[in-house]
Amino acid sequence: MTETSTRAAGGLRAESGGTRLDATAKRIIELLQVDGRASYATIAKAVGLSEAGARARVQKLMDNDVMQVVAVTDPVQVGFARQAMIGVRSEGDPRAVGDRIAELPEVDYVVTTAGSFDALVEVVCENDDHLLEILRQIREVPGVLTTETFVYLKLNKQHYNWGTR
Repeated sequence: MTETSTRAAGGLRAESGGTRLDATAKRIIELLQVDGRASYATIAKAVGLSEAGARARVQKLMDNDVMQVVAVTDPVQVGFARQAMIGVRSEGDPRAVGDRIAELPEVDYVVTTAGSFDALVEVVCENDDHLLEILRQIREVPGVLTTETFVYLKLNKQHYNWGTR
């Protein structure tokens, strides 16, 4: 794909292992990682596009699941007193087990891993009884053999401004 056709595709190009972003798309992401409420006018000025062009590029990044613009909260401040990471050991295809666990509404993060766990699952709960109920649901997922729960005592850092490659 030529540079011209990359631009015509909104700065995105599918490649094995992900999406390749042009410099403008990367800069837009970096700006929104710093301030998710940045206006299209501010973004446009920073990257050299019109406001409509910036709006279209942001929408294209969201439509292609490259990024989301969301409000990140402190779970404790909004009524979720218990957070935990749950290590899951499974039999069969760990991706299928992870997909099933990801369907549970309290689960906010699932990754298939290599190592002593086949998946890591993050949950946000109202209290310990709620956590116990979620653990029951996870353990009932076909293919789950065992779980190990790591209860969060303190959120030391949670940032999403790692930039782009």
